[in-house]
Amino acid sequence: MRRWLRAIRGGFAFLTRFPVGSREGDWTAFRSTPAAFPVVGLVGGAIAALPLLAADVLAPATVGFGYLLAIYLVMGINHLDGVADLGDAFVVHGDAERRREVLKDTTTGVGALLALSVVVAGVALGGVGLARMAPLEAVAVAVAVEVGAKLGMATMAAFGAASHDGMGRQFTDSSTVGGYLPAAVVVVVGATLVWPHPAVIGLCGAIAGVGLPWYWANRNLDGISGDVFGAANEIGRVVGLHVGVIAWTLS
Repeated sequence: MRRWLRAIRGGFAFLTRFPVGSREGDWTAFRSTPAAFPVVGLVGGAIAALPLLAADVLAPATVGFGYLLAIYLVMGINHLDGVADLGDAFVVHGDAERRREVLKDTTTGVGALLALSVVVAGVALGGVGLARMAPLEAVAVAVAVEVGAKLGMATMAAFGAASHDGMGRQFTDSSTVGGYLPAAVVVVVGATLVWPHPAVIGLCGAIAGVGLPWYWANRNLDGISGDVFGAANEIGRVVGLHVGVIAWTLS
């Protein structure tokens, strides 16, 4: 139990802006316990979704903007750095080694600017879509999407292969399937019980969204890295939000 608490505290310190006061051993416990990822997503996603409760009284554009601000105030902007770096690596010509060099380059190129713009706009517009739902339903979708994005990151940690030494390898070398399965089982069982609610479809969309940069990185970078983890979280959130909104629209 103490190890789980350390892992969750380390997860909040790494994945959010919560002032949890990380202690010695928290980081080690977190990177070896991928099941902590969706726990952080559940709590952080619920807090970031609070502006959606105003959907009945404020214009959708205002609520969507509030949701955008809340996401980055609660979850932080660190992962956007991964989006920027992956955007530059995506547009560059060359082999895997050349693309990895671009990931480490501190210069911000046009690929980075475009990737950041698409992701931020995607979150904002997803928030506008959520604001058209009943408030509690919108919150359910937003929370499920955050859980899905974090579960996708946990899946990468447990089953992915790092391209080189760095943040990515700290997760892939330390994470175990045994440390991943508890959260995966709980999420799958919970999703099955409420299927086909738009929240569950959004959760599945977020996991699939994480798979997009993971697949691309395996083909073009020879594996994943810390930047890929960060970008996968952001892309998973955007895809999940819009898949959830589409599911609600069609229901």
